[in-house]
Amino acid sequence: MSLIIVTFELLKMSLIGVQKGIFYKPNGKKLAVYLESLGPIFTKFGQLLSTRTDILDFETAKELESLTDNCKPFNVATFRKIVESELGDSIENIFDSFEDKPLAAASLAQVHSAKLKNGKEVVIKVLRPNIKKRVKKNLRLLRAAARIFSYLYKESYRLKPNEVIRDYEKTILKELDLKLEASNTNLTRKNFLNSKELYIPEVYWDLTTSNVMVLEKIDGIPCTDIKQIEEFGINKKELAENGVMIFLKQVFRDNFFHADMHPGNIFVSKENPDNPGYIAIDCAISGSLSNDERYILARMLQAVLKQNYKSLSNLFITSGWVDANTNNIELENTLRACCEPIFEKPLSEIEFGKLLLYLFQSTRQYGLSLQTSLVLLQKTLIHIEGMGRQIYPELDFWGIAEPYLDNWLTEQFSPLKLKDFIVENKEDLLFKASEVPGIVYEALDELRGYSKNKKSNDKKIEGLEIQISNQKYILRVMGIGIIIIIVIMVMVL
Repeated sequence: MSLIIVTFELLKMSLIGVQKGIFYKPNGKKLAVYLESLGPIFTKFGQLLSTRTDILDFETAKELESLTDNCKPFNVATFRKIVESELGDSIENIFDSFEDKPLAAASLAQVHSAKLKNGKEVVIKVLRPNIKKRVKKNLRLLRAAARIFSYLYKESYRLKPNEVIRDYEKTILKELDLKLEASNTNLTRKNFLNSKELYIPEVYWDLTTSNVMVLEKIDGIPCTDIKQIEEFGINKKELAENGVMIFLKQVFRDNFFHADMHPGNIFVSKENPDNPGYIAIDCAISGSLSNDERYILARMLQAVLKQNYKSLSNLFITSGWVDANTNNIELENTLRACCEPIFEKPLSEIEFGKLLLYLFQSTRQYGLSLQTSLVLLQKTLIHIEGMGRQIYPELDFWGIAEPYLDNWLTEQFSPLKLKDFIVENKEDLLFKASEVPGIVYEALDELRGYSKNKKSNDKKIEGLEIQISNQKYILRVMGIGIIIIIVIMVMVL
């Protein structure tokens, strides 16, 4: 039965595609209209595609950015019913007041304003009814469409349809658990708890489930409302630069970044106009990098800033971003040809996010392959820098990023890092050190057993002697390590 339904839906998608002209003379605008006509889940899929400039051309990605997430709200009675069912009590008993008119209605959730019994203003976010079922149905359709596309289109390998669908599935399923969003919100809040650069609203855990989330209502200026920002006398230069610092700290200091920082989720705080900060909401989509990815990314950004194309090409190859058999000199020349015309401009006029786009596009011919986390990072950078330049067009991203990256890379090789590692892992190190004598004694016992038949076991004895020699070396190293640990612990305590 499900196969019949999927087949029928695919036929319907095909008919709509013919109607919208997507199958002949395709372009980004037609694709955007097509996806929007299929419904909110496909609209959201289009929003994700707009970030995949590693596989789509810039023009198509730009057209897909126009897709909006403004949806028709569902019935307030249904909203109330879901809240009361999830929280186990009536709206009136939980909240002092409740606004029937929705504050916002998106493809996956709806938000209403309310006030707690203690007088605190909050917002209630609720997943749309039956949304999980609808999402899973649409995911089946997308997977089927991807398989058909891969079979019919000979160059589908370049567009990676199956991989794109898998990435989309991971992203959207995370957004269907509001407890996960609440956890992301809470972690980001902790990372910037005493910061003037970024404020994250408080989550009310007692009133949060997988389908309902209650959090502090914020009062900020939409980051795109330049007129209101000016009316409040907010220092636009400081505001724009703080946005860049938020991005750098999230990625390199915290290794946990808000990956959906589009203008609809970012507001400007009114509290300190001279040193203003931002307020961020909707932390459902977040990202993190491995230590290797962070290091390589920092080196790459540094190479771009210093226009060191040889180093940049080496990093592209050694990191596995491009095919291993890529000619280093060819890639270097490609990167130089891509970047040099841009660097003819003053640094303050060069948009770093768009430069990354050009870099990724120019290296597609070498089999560019990026991790989902890096794609999310690219999207975040473009949003942050674009928002900053809208607020303050003379934003010098380069002047802020270069010293920060230089300091961060220096810190990674600092002796203090070794001290921190030893202090953090002292129990494990001590445990492993305690095992070394036992290993040596076992090797000695084995050697004694073999010594009775020395002539027939010369090779084995020789091997054991080497093993013992190695164990003695390890024991000495571990002894030195234990001494260092004791010294550091004394210093710390």
